Amino acid sequence: MKKIVLALSILAFSVSAWADDYQTLKTEPIKNPMLWADVPDPDVIRVGDTFYLVSTTMHLMPGAPVMASKDLKNWKTVGYIFNRLTDSPKYDLSFSLPLDKQEGQKNVGTVYGRGQWATSLKYHSGRFWALLAPNEVGSMGDTYIFTAEKAEGPWTIHSRLRHFHDATLFFDDDGTPYVFFGTGEMCQLSRDLKSVVEGSLRHYFQREEDERGLLEGTRVIKHNGYYYALLISHVYAPGRHRREVCYRTKDLKGKWEKQVMLESDFGGFSYLAQGTIVDTEDGDWYGIMFQDRGGVGRVLTLSPCRWIDGWPMLGDENGKVPAVMRPYKSGQPETSIVCSDDFSSSELGLHWQWNHNPVDNAWSLAERPGFLRLKTSRVVPNLYLAPNTLTQRMEGPTCSGIICMDFSHMKDGDCAGFSAFNGDSGVLTLKKVGKAVSLEMSEQNVSLTNREKAVSKVDEKVVKSIALSKLFPKAKQIWLRIDGDFRPGQRGGNDAANFFFSVDGEKWEQIGTENYRMIFDYRRFFMGSKFAIFNYATKKAGGYVDIDAFNYQRNDQ
Repeated sequence: MKKIVLALSILAFSVSAWADDYQTLKTEPIKNPMLWADVPDPDVIRVGDTFYLVSTTMHLMPGAPVMASKDLKNWKTVGYIFNRLTDSPKYDLSFSLPLDKQEGQKNVGTVYGRGQWATSLKYHSGRFWALLAPNEVGSMGDTYIFTAEKAEGPWTIHSRLRHFHDATLFFDDDGTPYVFFGTGEMCQLSRDLKSVVEGSLRHYFQREEDERGLLEGTRVIKHNGYYYALLISHVYAPGRHRREVCYRTKDLKGKWEKQVMLESDFGGFSYLAQGTIVDTEDGDWYGIMFQDRGGVGRVLTLSPCRWIDGWPMLGDENGKVPAVMRPYKSGQPETSIVCSDDFSSSELGLHWQWNHNPVDNAWSLAERPGFLRLKTSRVVPNLYLAPNTLTQRMEGPTCSGIICMDFSHMKDGDCAGFSAFNGDSGVLTLKKVGKAVSLEMSEQNVSLTNREKAVSKVDEKVVKSIALSKLFPKAKQIWLRIDGDFRPGQRGGNDAANFFFSVDGEKWEQIGTENYRMIFDYRRFFMGSKFAIFNYATKKAGGYVDIDAFNYQRNDQ
């Protein structure tokens, strides 16, 4: 019944577009952004005929997603480097309440905008290697080195080292391992990758006088006898912009030369940089760089890479990121990193991530087959401290997400719903007070402490409230829909979310703020807006909701 009702919605989504493994042969060109979603800090390698991409997802779990593609156009998440991080209860959203609400407990905070950053991916001696360092102080910020036989995993922790900011792992031709990090720093690692070689730490270049910002996001390759270090450069001099620069040398202990390899705006947004270059089996080269695009986050662009006088130069003949590129390989199946889900599988799809570590016994795909059950596990005061909030990226140019929720087993004080989730969130919430259920559309804004990222305040503005129990007394399930519009506008982007509900899956009614403005804030979440499904208790744990399906459509116009 649920699939029939959903198919009759006014959005007229095709059934095939809902399927998780929807595939069709495509020979269309690659349009930039290559991935119009939040996929920052990329590292890309090729092993055989497959490209592998890793990105930053910070406080989302599992973390360090690994995506794969045969053609640099169609990407699919194939695994994660870790399921959870456990260095601190911050990763669990535990003990994060204000002290006056949680007597005797320390307000340890969260990892919003922290957690996993800028993972480096390598393939060496028949194994995959990944290096990442959480953006934290003390032992929480120690660098992880993981390894696996397959990119899909399972991955295991190989070693922990001191903190290396925005680092890359590099293996020389003779197998000697190095770490390049920070603004022009490097060191040699022991052969077993478990320690830093004493006395090897040094600066290999000094930034120019007008480069007052950090040079970061280092990626290192070796090609035709040269070592190449690629970094983002923040330059504040007149006529200079954010750009990607390259340092090269033939001797790691010698002098490094410098060249600007990309200084380009794109698509009505500002200048872009940070990423890497990768070759194909045929010997062609491409550059993958990210660009800040407001509410959707930091998106990936693809550019041709031409070797000119021994330098990897990105962009078209004018040094600009092209709007369209010919496909590297035609006839590949169409895949996506954001997917619909009918929750019929026995395992949660790799397209999903939890906000912080999940409470494993508070969700289930087995208790009601074909549904995702989200159970309340502890009492919390707001959405930003709620455990087991399940997320996927939103995508441009426009996208729509729909959930169908059975709310008949909510308890007094429970809040469940669907959100365009970020530091500023547009939220559809079912609230149960006594036996009555209401539907609210609200605008919510979280304040975090600078050091611990503890939730210090949540401002909630209820824009519209509907007494669901009175208007629809027989309703036990509800359809909630969020439409996202990230098409560039006069001010650099619409970044608009609109909110809808239905009690029959056919007739939709818009509710609350029209064109709610989604924003990107590096001081809090430091990531693009997400679709988020949530359920939390404010009075007593034990209630639950069942999610029938998440249906997704991305529009390419």
